Amino acid sequence: FILNRAPNQRIISGFSHVVRPLRRLRTSPHTSPTRASTQVVGLGNPGMERTRHSVGMAVISALADHLGVANRWGGDRSVCGDVIMTEVHGSPLVLLRPRRMMNINGVCVAKAAAKYGIKPENILLVHDELDKPLGKMSIKQGGSARGHNGVRSCVECLQTDVMPRLRVGIGRPAGRTSVERHVLTGFSSEEQNIVNCVLVQSVELLLLQLEHPKAQQNSSCSPAKGRRTKRNGQHAVTQDELLSNQIVTELLCE
Repeated sequence: FILNRAPNQRIISGFSHVVRPLRRLRTSPHTSPTRASTQVVGLGNPGMERTRHSVGMAVISALADHLGVANRWGGDRSVCGDVIMTEVHGSPLVLLRPRRMMNINGVCVAKAAAKYGIKPENILLVHDELDKPLGKMSIKQGGSARGHNGVRSCVECLQTDVMPRLRVGIGRPAGRTSVERHVLTGFSSEEQNIVNCVLVQSVELLLLQLEHPKAQQNSSCSPAKGRRTKRNGQHAVTQDELLSNQIVTELLCE
């Protein structure tokens, strides 16, 4: 599918990304450490980046663009994926796009974790979520794969389910369309503006997660009660909300 690009938009991995004045983190784009503290993974199918099932890849590409390292993707055969090494807040960070199909991409995630010495609880998975409509997303601390083959592969290969996830809603198919067909199709022209907002908001949530990893690791199961603030006209997640077990953000993009 082809997105219509507005003057203030640019294309990232087949998705139109609205350039918003998000707060930039301190990064070191030329850092190439041999070990890292955190790994962010965009789950999807290589060669099918424009489909709903690969929205995780679009999100991580948007994150790389925001950090100013989008031109540094490099294939790494030892982990079977595309990798960027950088730093955020002085901590080494790995961005990973697996180059294996969704149902076996846990192999790539586990290999990268072993290579860079990253603990499973510091691996943030970004993936599509059928049970959330397009425009909704959440950060969830660990738990079951909930039927997602990519997450299931990661759980099996890492032998734990403690990995936090950014779950990006794509919605369930309408009518008689099968789930398999639905996830492998692109977004309609009517959904493009929502996708643009999703990419921006997903990057903001990832930045908050990277900024407050300990708060998220020590999260409880009680609902958040922190005050919500506005940032650039959109909902911004407070640190109090990071202390909850699950952060849910609804985008009002119509």
